[in-house]
Amino acid sequence: MGAEELVNGTVGFHEMEEDENFSDSELVYHVRDALSSVSSGDSDSYNQLVGVMHHSDRLAPEEVALLVTSLKALSGAVSHIDIVLHDSLLSSVNFRMNMWNYGPDVMDALLELIISLAASNGKHVNSCLEMLVSNFTPPYYFVDILKQPRGLARKDQVLSRVHSAFKHIADLVPLAPTILSPIVSQRMPIYAKEPLAVIYVENMLKLESGAIGEFVQSTMLMGLMDMLLELDVEIGWDDILQDDSSKGIFQMELENVDEISDYDGEDGTELPRELSRKSLGGSLIAEKLDSLMVLTFEHLESCKDSGRLVEVFEHLLGSFRITVLTAYKSKFAQFVMFYACALDPETCGVKFAELLADIFVCNDYPLPFRMSAVAYLASYLSRANFLSAPLVARMLKRLVDWSLEYCKTKGGEMNPTFHRLFYSACQAIMYVLCFRMKSMMDVAWFKSHLLLIEPILNHKLSPLKVCLPSIIDEFCRQAEAACLFTSSEEFVLTTHWMTDTSGHTSCIGQWNSMAYWIQNGLEGPRGMPARIRPSTSPESL
Repeated sequence: MGAEELVNGTVGFHEMEEDENFSDSELVYHVRDALSSVSSGDSDSYNQLVGVMHHSDRLAPEEVALLVTSLKALSGAVSHIDIVLHDSLLSSVNFRMNMWNYGPDVMDALLELIISLAASNGKHVNSCLEMLVSNFTPPYYFVDILKQPRGLARKDQVLSRVHSAFKHIADLVPLAPTILSPIVSQRMPIYAKEPLAVIYVENMLKLESGAIGEFVQSTMLMGLMDMLLELDVEIGWDDILQDDSSKGIFQMELENVDEISDYDGEDGTELPRELSRKSLGGSLIAEKLDSLMVLTFEHLESCKDSGRLVEVFEHLLGSFRITVLTAYKSKFAQFVMFYACALDPETCGVKFAELLADIFVCNDYPLPFRMSAVAYLASYLSRANFLSAPLVARMLKRLVDWSLEYCKTKGGEMNPTFHRLFYSACQAIMYVLCFRMKSMMDVAWFKSHLLLIEPILNHKLSPLKVCLPSIIDEFCRQAEAACLFTSSEEFVLTTHWMTDTSGHTSCIGQWNSMAYWIQNGLEGPRGMPARIRPSTSPESL
């Protein structure tokens, strides 16, 4: 059996399997003939070829050999593959063949074909990249096997080849990374099982730090932040506070300091997984978010070790500004920024604080951006004990100076809607001092600015009637203990506490508190972001 039978088209693919005398060029010729025959209405050989591509489950050695042979022959005949005429073949290769189901020989032959297809015609690039991305995660039945050594070995075999193929295609098709980025973003399995979501994000981060990272870095990091945020907003405060919803925010923050002290790393940056899951109520979404956050933290550590942290942080800043800053109900995504800052306080830590302060004081930003920025700034300055006291004092000085200027230029009486930016600044100042009062009193040059807070809070705009009562109450205790104000007793009385008919203490202005503004798309309670999370209390950072 030889060239004459090949020319006449009388050789089937199973006969090819049984005859070892065919050369590579003869096999390619036979595949070309099978592809060309479709246009003339003779599809027998072509259908046999497509049938070979459908083999996947528990292949016998001879079936593996036939599949490898057919794939290699197709690689040599890619110029004859038509995207319309041979749609069934392309669908089999791109959508039915999953690398996790095959051994190394089939994987290598399949990727050779995918790379050749992408390089042969621009029309194939999208589908080839989609095929590679589809192999980021294994089939569902394979999830449990991932816990075993053979599963981990298969994972390494598949993913190392996938990322090598990305590099080869990018070298041959320079625009491929631009096409790849949206494919990865659109296929993110946000609501898939936790192991699948984690593996997918591992691949995104491998792309970000890999050979084509310079082309896809921004998209991968923004996609990661979007995924974290999507899960973040699915978790309500009720899930977090279900153990004891009657506790105040400062009681919860401070009483958990002792709980986590045994877990803190030497540098104070570790966020213990077990404790954070406990605080999130153990829901599936919370556990998935927790795993992805840990994975992200580990990636940031590797970026620091490789000297790329500042570069990566710039992209994270952009994502934070675009998505996280104005996201309603965001509570935990901010800790990605906090963690990166903890790894590099001098550069990333300072840059993040300055960005938030700059946004707040800049009139060019929309009001919701500015309110959110100052809330995040307060959360950050309160928790990040890796920040120096002088830096925290400098940020507070900017808030105090802005608030003083506002008091001088804005008239009128208390109005939680019209003056909400001013009230957000006052609340931020008090919130930070609830945690930083002692260290701020030790900054000599800042003491004079601390004294300027009293006239701000006692201004006729009455911020003490508008801000969150829990923050006011704790701030008053801290101020009194520090002898911050000349007439502490009189100052505390201006909060106008009263007792309602049920015996609970409340503030007269509580109905229009900062937490209940509905304005400019901020629909619903808008408290201090991420104010309760035991594993990230001030001392844990």
